[in-house]
Amino acid sequence: MLLFLAVSLAPFAVIAPFIGPVIDRIPGGRRFTVFLVSALRCATVVAMISRLNSLSLFALAFISLVLARTYSVSKAALVPTLVKNDDELVSANGKLGLLSGLMGFAAAIPAGLLQLIDARVTLCMSATMFGLAGLAALRLPRHVATTPSQVEEIETEELRNNLVKRIGLSMMILRGVIGFLFFHVAFWLRDERAGTAWFGLAIGLSSLAIMIANSVAPLLRRFMSERKMMMFAYLAIGVTGVIAGVVGGITAGIVLIAVTNGMGSVGRLAFESVIQREAPDVNRARVFVRFETRNQLAWVGFGLIAVILTLPGAVGFAFVGVTCIAGSVYFFSGKINS
Repeated sequence: MLLFLAVSLAPFAVIAPFIGPVIDRIPGGRRFTVFLVSALRCATVVAMISRLNSLSLFALAFISLVLARTYSVSKAALVPTLVKNDDELVSANGKLGLLSGLMGFAAAIPAGLLQLIDARVTLCMSATMFGLAGLAALRLPRHVATTPSQVEEIETEELRNNLVKRIGLSMMILRGVIGFLFFHVAFWLRDERAGTAWFGLAIGLSSLAIMIANSVAPLLRRFMSERKMMMFAYLAIGVTGVIAGVVGGITAGIVLIAVTNGMGSVGRLAFESVIQREAPDVNRARVFVRFETRNQLAWVGFGLIAVILTLPGAVGFAFVGVTCIAGSVYFFSGKINS
């Protein structure tokens, strides 16, 4: 389990010091990066086909993880160049998240059927999809990076305001809560009857909740600011966590993990919108890498707490609820200068 946590963090160790600045500095960097990442993921999957029984498969899998994180950062940095105004950021990010979830469900069925034939056939399907994604990336608008000399002054002025700091910290804690709950529920259900089936149900409902959140978040943005969206996410998780802690039981735990992941997506969309709006175009990819590294560290750190302590189910649920309620009061009680 500790190895899994380390591996989940390792790609950020590669992205943080190197890939973010490269994306920001290459002319046409984000468009080119999306194309290049898709092409490299295609090539990586093709290389896996002949190495299924080799130790080199693990190295290729790690490369695939790094490329996936690179794509995620490039996509987040590219979105502001594709919308007409900042009010459309939440909607655009939500649509991308929803489309990603729907494509994941759509691809799961044929991938599962092909897996019954041969794992290499499934990999061929993946390689084809990545190749098509690379061709689609060529239709994205070209972005021309600004000179590096402007970075520090813009960063100081735009990235250190109170709103960015608070929503960044709140997103980090929210990611930590999601990591804690993931491992808490997994270890708790391990000792329950049909624990694996229950955990599978929890993951399935969480995926559904994430897609629903991506659909609903743009509607929420019409009635509230990103700050209030984050507070709404915190309060929803907090109240559900406290109730789950009082009620206890498998059903309460499954409901809580679904609500947490769904509301986590609402918070993520609010967070991404603020950073996309406030971060200077010249340095946007590097900014996202910095925040994503912090968020992943929180996910790993809180997950490690769940692994080490192995709390009773209801106690863990209550911990999630109290943490989020306290966080909503602390992070959103002060004055925000956006």
